[in-house]
Amino acid sequence: MKKEKPKLTRSQLKKLKIKRRTQIWGVVVTLVLLLSLIAPYCLPHDPLATNAQAMRQAPSPEHPFGTDNLGRDVLSRLLAGARTSIFATIMLVIISFMIGTFIGVICGYYGGKLDDLVMRFTDILLSVPQLVLAIAVAGMLGGSLVNTMIAIGVTSWTSYARLARSHAMRIRQLPFINACRLTGSSDANIIMHHVVPNLIGPMLVNATMEIGSTMLSIAGLSFLGLGVAPPTPEWGSMVSESRSYLQLAPWAVFAPALAILITVMLFNYFGESVCDLANSKEA
Repeated sequence: MKKEKPKLTRSQLKKLKIKRRTQIWGVVVTLVLLLSLIAPYCLPHDPLATNAQAMRQAPSPEHPFGTDNLGRDVLSRLLAGARTSIFATIMLVIISFMIGTFIGVICGYYGGKLDDLVMRFTDILLSVPQLVLAIAVAGMLGGSLVNTMIAIGVTSWTSYARLARSHAMRIRQLPFINACRLTGSSDANIIMHHVVPNLIGPMLVNATMEIGSTMLSIAGLSFLGLGVAPPTPEWGSMVSESRSYLQLAPWAVFAPALAILITVMLFNYFGESVCDLANSKEA
């Protein structure tokens, strides 16, 4: 006789559902990243080529998303700008994650005057709205993708530093950390092999949640003319370039705006799923 499979409890079914949802969103996000990676190599038209005879053409078989005010194919510019918009966001999140985690771990583990000084500086940065400070920094540095990333990165590391500091302060007081000290382990060894592995999970969850807001910040600076310099295709700058003739060619605005909206929503759903998965494992 066949053995009956044990029935899962309600909590186990909930965890399984969260795990599957996370896997689905992970696959979707991976496909988006792959698409943005290969998109510049399979463009239907040159994204920088202007055509006076094709200005503000409505969507058609030749131009599925229409053309902009200079006769450039909107679909080609949308695909070419995907790599800039998405991978600039991912790179900025990774850099902010590494810098913030390093600062937070050092401050949380050692404490003392260094911790007080860095945290007070962090409080000053947090007291100013991130986008306002980013606009000020980008205005001083000038418009470019690198300067945009620097402007946003000035404050984006603070949330990681705060979170890493709180976890490091909690972990350093655990009994096994004291045991490591008694065995003669150095602080660097304890941090690398015990502190960081025990806080990397919550830090990665926070990083996935920050991807959407970071993408909006990059697009916002580009929309204000402080990001990627034209004619380089980038979703925020595409919206800015096309807004002046919204009534004549709305497709040139709606296409990049929808691309930003959909991509941010996908990464937010993925981040929420990862957060739920982490919480379910702790429960």
